[in-house]
Amino acid sequence: MTLIDRRALLGGAAALLAAPLIAAPDTRATPSSGSFPKGFFWGAATAGHQVEGNNTASDLWLLEHLTPTVFKEPSGDAVNSFELWSQDLDLVRALGLNSYRFSLEWARIEPEPGQFSLAMLDHYRTMIEGCRQRGLTPLVTFNHFTTPRWFAAQGGWTNPQAPEHFARYCERAARHLASDIGYATTLNEPNLMRILRRMLPPSVWDLGHAMLDAAAHACGTIKFVAANVCNLEDIDAMLPIMIAGHQAGRAAIKSVRPDLPVGISLAMLDDQAVGADSLRDARRAELYGAWLEAARGDDFLGVQNYERARYDAQGRLPPPPGSELNAMGSEIYPPSLGNAVRYAHAATGLPIMITEHGLGTDNDALRAQFIPAALRELQVAIADGVPVRGYMHWSLLDNFEWIFGYGPKYGLCAVDRTTFRRTPKPSAAVLGGIARRNAV
Repeated sequence: MTLIDRRALLGGAAALLAAPLIAAPDTRATPSSGSFPKGFFWGAATAGHQVEGNNTASDLWLLEHLTPTVFKEPSGDAVNSFELWSQDLDLVRALGLNSYRFSLEWARIEPEPGQFSLAMLDHYRTMIEGCRQRGLTPLVTFNHFTTPRWFAAQGGWTNPQAPEHFARYCERAARHLASDIGYATTLNEPNLMRILRRMLPPSVWDLGHAMLDAAAHACGTIKFVAANVCNLEDIDAMLPIMIAGHQAGRAAIKSVRPDLPVGISLAMLDDQAVGADSLRDARRAELYGAWLEAARGDDFLGVQNYERARYDAQGRLPPPPGSELNAMGSEIYPPSLGNAVRYAHAATGLPIMITEHGLGTDNDALRAQFIPAALRELQVAIADGVPVRGYMHWSLLDNFEWIFGYGPKYGLCAVDRTTFRRTPKPSAAVLGGIARRNAV
């Protein structure tokens, strides 16, 4: 029995096939045509811990099961993609996309220091081969937040030896996997905690502190730090070590395959200045500055954008009155994607890969409207000369959204977490139609 809802999938496929095909231009997009560059990568994204399930050797598996914990619920089976990855790839192809972004789980590959699992490396190699067999370009993230428990118990990214540990893992994984990877990113959103520092309420940080203390006690260590769950006092200490880790990981991957494009993905808001003496530029320097400088040695920059932030002289402003909001209470603002990639390219001079962009909402009609609206703005940025290589929508599936559990819905496809049946939503056909035409 297939776990993909065939009626929904076939209905979406019929809609996609009925859509008119528009030839892609040979060079760059033009505003009048609404088309994207030839060879543009259209894909959907997932991350190992959020979809695979039972990532028991990882740092977050422990944190999810502690008392106290900031996690609404444990990840458990997630959406069982460790077993059902081939169906996920079939789904990506059926939707009309040509790329798939996913992550390796470091904790599965190196569950103990220096102990590498050939079975897990083979698992990910089979996934990469599965992408190629379906005509999908694999975009592989070597570390999407979660780390082995032993790494976090040594202080995570506050440990000066962390870059060496990460480089060892990257080199070993690259030797097994790099030959058929299309694009590689080392770390996913290493600047996220700098953004969340000003967004999460004090109660969350206090509860997280107690949870991390409990984790250190459970592991018999002094300090336990996860990349996306840390203490406020650790955020600045992590910055130079994570930058060194990215650079060491990039060098390790390149030592195996020098021609593989390697970069990093950053969480980037569309930061806008309002009025005189706006704090916008100061916030940009705080949230992205060091990372944009470090990225200049990369082959591309991954941009992950979900919203805009408006700053006056006092700080960030609330959404304008009457704004439509997503499930997290943030403004739905389609132009944010185009604006973010303009800034990212201007700051680094690098080609841009959109490694995440999406909308958290239970109302898929909003997502179906949001996708083309955002992509029209992106197409104009490309026509203006911003070299964007591809667009990966977050996410292929409704999945485990970290401390918020399974509440937020970002997926192009719904998942029944009892049967694991995947059901494409109308927004999946919208994105697939754009991808097939290579035009909005």
